[in-house]
Amino acid sequence: MQFTHSHDGIGHVDFVGAGPGDPELLTLKALSAFERADVVLHDRLISAEVLELAGKSADLIDVGKAGFGPSWKQEDIDALLVDYALKGQRVVRLKSGDPTVFGRLDEEIEAVEAAGITWQIVPGITAASAAVAGIGQSLTRRGRNSSVRILTGHDMKGFADHDWNALARPGSVAAIYMGKMSARFIQGRLIMHGADRDTPVTLVENASRSDQRILATTLNQLPTDLTAAEMDGPTLTFYGLAPRQAARALTEFKKEHA
Repeated sequence: MQFTHSHDGIGHVDFVGAGPGDPELLTLKALSAFERADVVLHDRLISAEVLELAGKSADLIDVGKAGFGPSWKQEDIDALLVDYALKGQRVVRLKSGDPTVFGRLDEEIEAVEAAGITWQIVPGITAASAAVAGIGQSLTRRGRNSSVRILTGHDMKGFADHDWNALARPGSVAAIYMGKMSARFIQGRLIMHGADRDTPVTLVENASRSDQRILATTLNQLPTDLTAAEMDGPTLTFYGLAPRQAARALTEFKKEHA
């Protein structure tokens, strides 16, 4: 894939999915865009191993956000993207996982388009795909669930509300992003709407990375076990899925031989 400057000297923006953290899970197209970038605006959750693959002359700028914590303002990130591209720079907006999943992608595209800058999306492996592989399960299964919900634990207004009646039905499966801080809220809503307290819940911290951890619990024990586990890294919560024993054993083996 070749990059060419437009005739008026304006640059270009690639919205690139960095995947869940393992550099081997980057796509070839993502790596190509990454290597030729003049500047990389990256999220807080991008692993050091992925950032090491940037072109030697690229400027790396951390524009990360933290849930309920200090963060770059979205309008400042938008302005930075536009500013660098208008200077003729090849810009990579590097987002953890896939840029189309809870990545505020539309806001950034709208800012770039309004400035007359060309762009493209380079998809990546999202955390749900990496995490479910880590527990040896499938997001969908015949006879169990023909759909899966991808949810966020919180949004701009606080803890996010969802269709709790549908989620509480037996066999429901959901992949919950940014769900650690909202675990007790989610538990309460589901139980209030009739969910079985013994429904399996699995949390995967640092999916695909060498320090991946798996916490298998139930809806009833979720807040208690999560607090005891002290998970500090990026964590994805699966409601309705338990890890296969073989997958848990493999994770422990990898940790012991890292």
